[in-house]
Amino acid sequence: MRPDTPAENVDHTAEAARLERTAGLYPEDAEALLLRAAAHLELAGDRPAATTLYDRLLSSPDSLEGPALVRALKASNLWEYDHEAEARAIIDGVRAAAPRDPAPWLIVAEALEAHDELEAAAETFTEAARLLLTDGAEPPYATHPLLFGRHRVRRMLGLAHDEWDTLADTLHASPVSLDELHDPKRVWSLGSDNPAELQAEISRLQAELGAYREALSRPFPVAVLHWPTSELEELLSAYPGLAAEYPSHPEHLTTIESALRELSSSGTPNLGIVTGTVPSYEAFAASEGSSPGDSTLLPQYATTLAARGRAVAWPPQRAAECWCGSAQIYGGCHGSE
Repeated sequence: MRPDTPAENVDHTAEAARLERTAGLYPEDAEALLLRAAAHLELAGDRPAATTLYDRLLSSPDSLEGPALVRALKASNLWEYDHEAEARAIIDGVRAAAPRDPAPWLIVAEALEAHDELEAAAETFTEAARLLLTDGAEPPYATHPLLFGRHRVRRMLGLAHDEWDTLADTLHASPVSLDELHDPKRVWSLGSDNPAELQAEISRLQAELGAYREALSRPFPVAVLHWPTSELEELLSAYPGLAAEYPSHPEHLTTIESALRELSSSGTPNLGIVTGTVPSYEAFAASEGSSPGDSTLLPQYATTLAARGRAVAWPPQRAAECWCGSAQIYGGCHGSE
């Protein structure tokens, strides 16, 4: 059950409890599952319980894949039930840490915006853009909300367009422009007695809702399965029948990059990579009542890992570390192919 499901269709407290139980069964996925549980608790109005879950995750920060994301979510939640001072301190810490993931930046910037800290929100969006959009390449899908949020806040502040606002306009696919959607004067049209003005505002709201629904329709990326060298060796040693799928590790890596590029060129958005392990794959095969040597399980395994929040967005920034684990920058490794 997704956290954005309307409250009348789900018991958010019960769903949070279910996700906590599931996290106990799948400790390797506990981070993603507990974050979803916390989201349900926030929707249920039990913000202190959500904070308890965030604190539970942060009690072992070295084991987290996204500690900055957890801190950002905790700060946003704290501010909503009058723990402003602590929330601000955490937000300052997230900004100082300068995470390479767009999500923490977006959360803390929107928290500032929601509490009318528009100048601070604009500064935060801009800091994120400077950090994450530096090589002139097409911005990854995950960074689009940063540009849209920055455009929105700057429009509310009455600031003139700059090159990043222009880029946001270019990336925005809705028939209604960002300038219209983010026009601070739009609120006045809702009180108008002019049917034409009201109809125009309805059209703008429908366009905005359509864009929001499109974003929500991506619960996890279209993911390609990646095996590190040691895991692939163990996999093929145990299940030699899979050698036809993986002739060699270098070829496996090249196939991943080419497959993702082909999907991207065909217009498929929100692409990602999931990394497999042999024990996890064997457990998945057992849950499906099948043999791990069955190659048809591989794409299903990839989808399952992505659904559990294990996917890493592709492509990385060219200056970021390559997804293959080589410790080289992406632009000098698989990004140069």
